Amino acid sequence: MAAACSGPQESAPPPASSASPSPAVAGDAPLLLPQETHLSNLRQLTFGGENAEAYFSFDGTKLSFQSTGEHPCDQIYSMNIDGSDRRLVSSGNGRTTCSFFLPDGKSIVYASTHLGARECPPVPGREDGYVWPIYDTYDIFKANADGSNLVRLTATPGYDAEATVARDGRIVFTSVRDGDMDIYSMNGDGSDVKRLTNLPGPDGGAFFSADGSQIVFRGRHPGPGKELDDYRALLQKGLWKPTGLDVFVMNRDGSNLRQITKGQGGANWAPFFSPDGRKIIFASNMKDPRGGNFDLYLINVDGTGLEQVSFSTTFDGFPMFSPDGTKLVFGSNRNSIKETDTNLFVAEWRW
Repeated sequence: MAAACSGPQESAPPPASSASPSPAVAGDAPLLLPQETHLSNLRQLTFGGENAEAYFSFDGTKLSFQSTGEHPCDQIYSMNIDGSDRRLVSSGNGRTTCSFFLPDGKSIVYASTHLGARECPPVPGREDGYVWPIYDTYDIFKANADGSNLVRLTATPGYDAEATVARDGRIVFTSVRDGDMDIYSMNGDGSDVKRLTNLPGPDGGAFFSADGSQIVFRGRHPGPGKELDDYRALLQKGLWKPTGLDVFVMNRDGSNLRQITKGQGGANWAPFFSPDGRKIIFASNMKDPRGGNFDLYLINVDGTGLEQVSFSTTFDGFPMFSPDGTKLVFGSNRNSIKETDTNLFVAEWRW
């Protein structure tokens, strides 16, 4: 399972570089399944390796994403929504994650460890089970859309990453600067940092609603006891075990926090608002909480009307609607040559 704005992507064979992709060729199963009635005209954008977290620009013409590409660990790329004009945006040093265009389309934000070292930071062992590293060398940077004019936005000790942007340019991100994984916001130049969540446990993967008034995110808030103690002990080692997550919504200033998914089980994560703000799409393994078969689900913002969207027998995640609501981009292991491949797909969306 790849990680949504919170963890590593395993190294894998590089996908094709800047050339436009050839048409997708179906493997043992069709790209689009009969049950996937919300989707049509599904197109595969990448072919091999680890490609994830593709997010639309505000005008809907570009995607930013992370990929192992020709580098040993994730770097940031951009491309057109048909997969053409793929370009490296980040420096090629360190590990990067979670890129997002600014509203003008001329700039991009992402997190990188390159100030800690030019090399990829080490991937943790399995002595603590399946964990994601929370690298303390991650900071958030802004650059021109072509990668030039790199400017550091965060400089506090510890993990700062998972930056996404509102239409007015306000940035929301995850940080451990106060000793927990919490959500913060700041201006586009890194000023006016405000803490938005303050409950024990891992909060992150936040996105604004289209009108900027609400924030959706994934989190878990255990009470006092072994689970919370274990979480804090791992966090002290820069690690996190991503299990048992739920989807939450709050106002832009952190008020009116409410839990959207309740009792589904499994990890409910990578949420994103529909353009009208009435629904949330997210990924979950609720049907097999101990397995890696994640599907996409749609739910009303009041927690009603849960509906399954994708039905592949492997991983589907990182969903995002285009600004006009006519398309959905997501990552999937469907149609993979290697079982560990995660590729990017874009589909026409049917409401």
